[in-house]
Amino acid sequence: MTTETEARDHWAEAEPGIDLLETGDIDEAIRVLEAVILENDENEYAYFFLGNAHFEQEAWDKALKAYLFAVERAPEYVGAMIGAGHALRMMGRERDAIRMAEQVLKRQANDPDALYLLGVTHFHLGNEAPAKRFLESYLATRPEAEVDLEVRGMLEVLAGRVLPLESDDDTVN
Repeated sequence: MTTETEARDHWAEAEPGIDLLETGDIDEAIRVLEAVILENDENEYAYFFLGNAHFEQEAWDKALKAYLFAVERAPEYVGAMIGAGHALRMMGRERDAIRMAEQVLKRQANDPDALYLLGVTHFHLGNEAPAKRFLESYLATRPEAEVDLEVRGMLEVLAGRVLPLESDDDTVN
């Protein structure tokens, strides 16, 4: 288990890679975060943000691996669990994504990211009742405008008021 001091140190070590990721320099962020991990393979933040970088590049398997390494180092790291869940979803492993989100809800009831992951995953599976329930619960958390609109669009499709788009690539990850 990481102490508070270790967590602060881990964040400071990973911060240059995080900054690169935020500016969109994904390849350099990967290089820097991998170097951090070589120096300290217990750094949960380096693994988490490496997962985010790979996710941005749609390298789902690499993203999943990095997120799971983060969870191994920090078993209560909900953000890494959510990242792993989305990677699983994008890999077509929807049942595993649902299980991951359910694990998050056991730790943090009504976690917005877990509700979103469950709603989107059930939506893609065509499970209308749970999709509606989780998406509506997510909206109750007052998400940012862009995601709010996306979720409302999915609810319109579920209500039969809008036809879904032909492509599966239309949902924000």
